[in-house]
Amino acid sequence: MALWFVLGSQLRAHLKTCCISGWRITVNKHPVKSKQTLDFYQKNQFNIQPQLCFSNFADSSSSLRKYLKYSVPLNRLRTQMDVQLLLPPPSVRGMKELNREAFQKSVTVPAIILDPEHIRHVLKKVKRYLLKLNNLKPVQNIEGHPEMKRILLNPLLVTDTKEIVNSFSAGEAKVEMQEIVLNYDNWKAEDILRAVLPENQEAGQSYSIIGHILHLNLRDYVLPYKNLIGQVLLEKIQNISLVVNKTNNIDSTYRNFQMEVLAGSGETEVTVKENGCTFTLDFAKVYWNPRLSTEHERIVKRLNFGDVLYDIMSGIGPFAIPVGRKKCSVFANDLNPHSYKYLEKNCVSNKVTDRVKCFNLDGNEFIKTVVKEDLLKRWRDPQFCGTIHITMNLPALAVEFLPSFIGLFKDVDGLPSEVNLPLVHVYMFTPDAKDSTAIAKVAEQFGIRADLDQEKTASEEKEELEKGLGNTYDSLRQNVKEVFHVRQVAPNKAMMRVSFSLSKEILLGSAEGIKEPPCKKVKVEES
Repeated sequence: MALWFVLGSQLRAHLKTCCISGWRITVNKHPVKSKQTLDFYQKNQFNIQPQLCFSNFADSSSSLRKYLKYSVPLNRLRTQMDVQLLLPPPSVRGMKELNREAFQKSVTVPAIILDPEHIRHVLKKVKRYLLKLNNLKPVQNIEGHPEMKRILLNPLLVTDTKEIVNSFSAGEAKVEMQEIVLNYDNWKAEDILRAVLPENQEAGQSYSIIGHILHLNLRDYVLPYKNLIGQVLLEKIQNISLVVNKTNNIDSTYRNFQMEVLAGSGETEVTVKENGCTFTLDFAKVYWNPRLSTEHERIVKRLNFGDVLYDIMSGIGPFAIPVGRKKCSVFANDLNPHSYKYLEKNCVSNKVTDRVKCFNLDGNEFIKTVVKEDLLKRWRDPQFCGTIHITMNLPALAVEFLPSFIGLFKDVDGLPSEVNLPLVHVYMFTPDAKDSTAIAKVAEQFGIRADLDQEKTASEEKEELEKGLGNTYDSLRQNVKEVFHVRQVAPNKAMMRVSFSLSKEILLGSAEGIKEPPCKKVKVEES
């Protein structure tokens, strides 16, 4: 603290000596003028950039005090000078077993001593400077002096205690330096983890909360600290009783993963709320990601009374149940028997059993039986005028189910000439967030070449026409209604959604010869 006051005095002295010159520099993005000041900042290794001079720095003492009091860059300079002042001690860096006593440290801070009758008036003046830390009251009683109060101020915000004293009436209050002891209870979880983990690593800062479970996905380099991370989060985050870490990738078939308990105890069955619905699930056996709630809501808002939804990979029902509550007809399917169990349970608890039909089938079988049968029924019903939606939310594999739509109605006679084509919402992972990359993955599954840099030969065009697969890549793009970047899973892994209309050419086309994607590497346009 003494170091800061010394440096602060030097800084104020240098600023007062600012003189007129033909150049100006910026210190932490704030303009300051003086060769002497420049030398001072360079000596202390602050970020300095040259900048053209537009105006001169005011030299009056009142303007200078105002500058020192309200300058955000100056607070940044102070933080750089004594960055550890209000943070956990540097000695805890690398700790792997939680030792709460090691976080104790003594800090000297400005404190206002006053009579309780003046406290309301004084607090209005110093409210912005109060020392705010967890489990530390800025207004305290003074031991042995019950007739007095103490107000603790943040030493990183208070630039001049004399100025604060001068703002009080005579005898109203006095300012003194007070030593206080900070400990483990005074810092948030992110402060503790940032102090303990290797520098410049944010592991443990990102997590999901599902009911009473806190879910982490720790990187390999912080696994030695996993028990400490779990214990800190359990103690610092409210309303959780179990901290778990994912130990493998999501199973593409059932969309669940293995996990280990880092701290706490309790059952893995939880109840959560999303989009006005209540969902019960076993987090260890089914897939649930609270970060997708906004995306679920986007799709739900697209459907209205009388519409139809075929939810091919429904999970426990985040699409199906809210849509069912809008009095739409819903056909929900999931291969995972645990997801199917909770899907039925959630339909009962949300009172949509009369509008949501549940199935436990493979996605391809569901498309070729349930979807085909009901879709044909809707098309032949002259009274039906709603829209038809198909959701395929299994990003790792969903696009591989698209070939099941090829020639789905090839063997059907008497198909109406005018039909309401389904709108498919298919999810996928892509290496980037480009629209062209996502559309190319869809085109690939329909046997449509997406190499946009080379023209197709006449024989290739004829081959696509004979297959009846929408003719060209351009025709598929015309049926795409939206390409949406749902979220960035990793630096080179984006979750994307492509919403497109299933053309009659696809539904009536031939699936012969398309047993797997026709090309493993798809070349797409640069955007």
